[in-house]
Amino acid sequence: MKRMMFFAVMAALFISVMSCSYTPLIVDTDGDVVSGSIAEMVPVTLGGFEQWLVIRGVDRTNPVLLFIHGGPGFPETPLFHSMCGDLQEDFVVVTWDQRGAGLSYSKDVPVESMTVEQFITDAHELVGYLKERFGVEKIYIVGHSWGSVLGMHLIDRYPEDFYAYVGIGQVVNMHENERISYEYVYNRAMELNDKKAIRELEEVGPPVNGLYGDDPTDIDKLLTQRKWLLKYGGALYGKTSYLSYYPTYILSPEYSIFDSLNVLRGSKKSGELMNVQLRAVDLYTEIPEVEVPVYFFTGRHDYNTPFELVEEYYSILKVPRKELIWFEESAHSPNIEEPERFTRLMVEKVLAETYSRFP
Repeated sequence: MKRMMFFAVMAALFISVMSCSYTPLIVDTDGDVVSGSIAEMVPVTLGGFEQWLVIRGVDRTNPVLLFIHGGPGFPETPLFHSMCGDLQEDFVVVTWDQRGAGLSYSKDVPVESMTVEQFITDAHELVGYLKERFGVEKIYIVGHSWGSVLGMHLIDRYPEDFYAYVGIGQVVNMHENERISYEYVYNRAMELNDKKAIRELEEVGPPVNGLYGDDPTDIDKLLTQRKWLLKYGGALYGKTSYLSYYPTYILSPEYSIFDSLNVLRGSKKSGELMNVQLRAVDLYTEIPEVEVPVYFFTGRHDYNTPFELVEEYYSILKVPRKELIWFEESAHSPNIEEPERFTRLMVEKVLAETYSRFP
């Protein structure tokens, strides 16, 4: 079995390397390219630094949907286009590998540019590019985890740019986020009498002001807590590993094996650089009101960004239209844990309630 897995991985790596420059066209059932469709990888300069997009849609005149990944530094381009590919029927779907992440990873990214404010600026420039590129006045935006911080700031500052916002694994208040997440994991370890988990979590200790330990650039303690969070179902519901998602990256036509490796490099580097700033996020005080319709797609089992904080924030957020939608078989990532339901709700609810081609 181990030998078979080895050869399967080697074959996947070979395919990945051979196909790294190939972006599949959108074709119909006869194998013909769909007229008016779009499928491309494109670099754009945002904040003075080259960053990469993957754009796919059956009809380039459909509304534009920008997906902002989490992490910080963990791009979801292969997962989103693979698992939520049906969205391409109703949207022009744009995934963006942020500075320092995935396709946009580079050792030359200035350390001083890795700030929340710079990422918001990059995102705003990207929205402007997409509006001009597709000749539209507004787009849709989906933010996952860290991306949900950027998403909320974008709709707060530039409401005129958006039809609606969807938050997945919505970040609310990082001090409370880490307190609740740690308590959940530690209590589960005690309930199960998991001595190894108890020992490691006690060595980490509970977070203070959202941080584990004295050195904010040292994320090893945070990763230890997240390891046990994953094991106890607070990150993925019904799974204890992300392993099943790895082949999606390795076999992605948009990613070479080197890009896949850069996902890991960028995620670690971004985490170290962004840890302090991310821990300061508090949407209760920063963004109590917005002018754009808001939908929170929330996993019932999410303790990565605890669902109870999303529920509380939802109750106080002043907004013209809002809805909290529960995903009962998801934790932190409903878009990959329940992709069919996620896709259906994006079309039948979000799009149906907020978009008109002829307003």
